[in-house]
Amino acid sequence: MIRPLIAILLILLPAAAHAACRPGVYGAGGELVILGAAAAGADVQRWLHLDGRRGMTGAGSAVRCAGDVVSAAGRRLSRQATIETDTRFASHETRLAGQLIEPPGPPDPRRPLVVMVHGSEKSPAIGFAYGYALAAQGISVFVYDKRGTGASEGSYSQNFELLADDASAAFAEARRLAAGRFGRAGYFGGSQGGWVAPLAATRSPADFVAIGFGLVASPIDEDRDQLIDDARAAGLDAKAMEQVRRLSAATAAIVTSHFIRGFEALEALRREIGDAPWAARVDGEYSGAMLRMSDADLRRIGRALFDDVGLIWDYDAAAALRRLDAPLLWVLAGEDREAPIAQTRAALLGLAREARPIDLWLFPGTDHGMVEYRIAPDGARVPTRITDGYLRLLGDWIRGAVRGAYGRGERLHAGAPAPAAAGAY
Repeated sequence: MIRPLIAILLILLPAAAHAACRPGVYGAGGELVILGAAAAGADVQRWLHLDGRRGMTGAGSAVRCAGDVVSAAGRRLSRQATIETDTRFASHETRLAGQLIEPPGPPDPRRPLVVMVHGSEKSPAIGFAYGYALAAQGISVFVYDKRGTGASEGSYSQNFELLADDASAAFAEARRLAAGRFGRAGYFGGSQGGWVAPLAATRSPADFVAIGFGLVASPIDEDRDQLIDDARAAGLDAKAMEQVRRLSAATAAIVTSHFIRGFEALEALRREIGDAPWAARVDGEYSGAMLRMSDADLRRIGRALFDDVGLIWDYDAAAALRRLDAPLLWVLAGEDREAPIAQTRAALLGLAREARPIDLWLFPGTDHGMVEYRIAPDGARVPTRITDGYLRLLGDWIRGAVRGAYGRGERLHAGAPAPAAAGAY
């Protein structure tokens, strides 16, 4: 979640002027194809169905596109007349680029409005498929390029406080653009957006917050849990597992000091571990790389490598959720290696016991990004598709219309059945 999300980037790509078809929703009724924008220099586009199937246009693909007409399963599908309104807005004297996507049809003052809060990726959000996947379900969507990416100004950052202010400014701009044409308004955040969106909602009149594959843990906790997962996968003995836990504590002391102190403890542990084979196989978010650097190099360039984007290493995510009054949907990926779920699941169930309005779901057999996967001969996970039911769950929950089954999704807690007491849209 600190690193760019490869799983999400498989379907969400930056725009290019020469794309064969405009990004958007193609078809109607049960036959829908969502196109993301083409990558710069590419003549193919990523496509996505609401059931999570996905792929790339072009020769041999199940989906082909030309002239704003999609060919899929022997049918020709035209682009829906969504309404896109481009805008620029300011946050901390930085100009950010945004776009409001409204579903086709007459204006409706009951329609939900959602602001999409990005993850850690550096690619632009405007033209991404996720926004259109919600618009295809009758939701108005505001997307924006995070600072330092796409058409937005400023420097790229992972500072949750700053990004929450940006999201709050985006929320205000979305409400301004859609004035008179929406009812409830809230946030959706994926991955790192799970830290940012709830914090932004405490600074905005948000009616709901939806989170996919995020964490109720700090970046340090995330690194530790990844290290432990790596160690278990490698079959380490008790002594090595204890060293892995000490490694997490040693690197945490360094990053929280912003690479001012703590080096001695890590260097002592580095000498103790020596050339143990497992030291080359554990990664975490940053601890494995720090272990494998020399003490001299870590002191010299460590901050430039690991601490250059304003990350709040010991961020208290649970505290932000306790300040949140709006109903919350949280969806967990059951086998998430990027954001291990045990601490998050326990924290959310604990908050639910405090009568917080939390609707908690889990999709088993999925990795970060809610993707299903197959296991390659070398043991690596190869993403195949977004799990069936996830995109529909997001849309139905935002519209206040959750009912029935959502693929293999399991509802762990039903404390926030709808984001509006007035009923479903």
